[in-house]
Amino acid sequence: MLRPETGAKDARRSARRRSRIARVDRGLIVTFLLLLASGLVVLYAASYYNAQDSGSSLSEVISQLLGIAVGLAGMALVLQIDYRMLKKAEICIPLLAVSFVLLILVAIPGVGRMLNGSRRWLRLGPVSFQPSELAKYAAILFLARALSMKSRDLSRFFTGLVPLFIIPGAMFLLILMQPNLSTAGSILIVSAVMVMIAGARWRHLGLVGAAGMALGTFYAMSEDYRRARLMSFRNPFDYMTNEGYQLSQSLLAFGSGGLFGMGLGMGRQKYAFLPYPESDFIFAVVGEDLGLMGCVSVLTLFAAFIFFGLRVAIRCEDRFGSLLAGGITCMIGVQCALNVAVVIGMMPTTGLPLPFFSAGGTSISILMCAVAVLMNISASESPE
Repeated sequence: MLRPETGAKDARRSARRRSRIARVDRGLIVTFLLLLASGLVVLYAASYYNAQDSGSSLSEVISQLLGIAVGLAGMALVLQIDYRMLKKAEICIPLLAVSFVLLILVAIPGVGRMLNGSRRWLRLGPVSFQPSELAKYAAILFLARALSMKSRDLSRFFTGLVPLFIIPGAMFLLILMQPNLSTAGSILIVSAVMVMIAGARWRHLGLVGAAGMALGTFYAMSEDYRRARLMSFRNPFDYMTNEGYQLSQSLLAFGSGGLFGMGLGMGRQKYAFLPYPESDFIFAVVGEDLGLMGCVSVLTLFAAFIFFGLRVAIRCEDRFGSLLAGGITCMIGVQCALNVAVVIGMMPTTGLPLPFFSAGGTSISILMCAVAVLMNISASESPE
């Protein structure tokens, strides 16, 4: 039997929990829920045909729902703690260490799971896990912590700015080995944005950017298949039999969709024409099924989410919280922009999922936990 004071403490703790959730930016919550629901609907439309090979047209959706369930449990946990605890070395450093260990393991032949010429996954029992998803947010946490230290002098290039890029740069190289240029590049882009927000000098950032562009160009031109992929996105229909096939089918999907689309689930490119319609190229399914208006609606939802996320970052008076919120929001925005740019032929084809939409149980779980950190910072803006 519970003592009266124990029951009173539980009641007060429950009230504080409800009060904390009530203080989260409502715009952030609404856009998050809309993106999550829209993603599930589009995922079913994109995957039900190919999923029948596994015995059920709902298999991808069920896997995604399991990931969302894990993500909800993670969100509930994250919302209970003070986000400032993430700044502690006892949390940040082990998270970085785990990320690096996993990235190294996935690069080892026989340990990392090979799929379509890329070794990006680790299999943990029945679950496939992509370590780069965790590494992205570990890098953001590291930078938010480092940039919020009073001892950090960003006016100095070699002693203040360059050391900040050692951790993201090492992650970049490890992820590049998979190979996964888009995810690796997104880490460097977000790192540069966070450093810029923190007050780094423009000429220093220009030097870092020039070095990154030179490295990216060298990487893209160093192998025949990369050069072919780089050339194919400029005119994919000239490379229909190889490197340009996926992008060509994606563009055909957008052309078929027109202004209002063929109807949800009615598009034809998912019928074994467009490779991986449920993952990297799911936005093409949006274009074919829902048309230009559907694409604009999805991008508007993302823009609204990014707006509310950046508003949380701007309103937060704590430098660490502001940088952390800005980094998480920027990562989601950059990943969305890169994915859409690839699918509509503005960038070379690379494997990068669309947040909230692409299939991936572990990816959606980690993404939801990152959003929970954003909500936690939002709830902490006003006093208890």
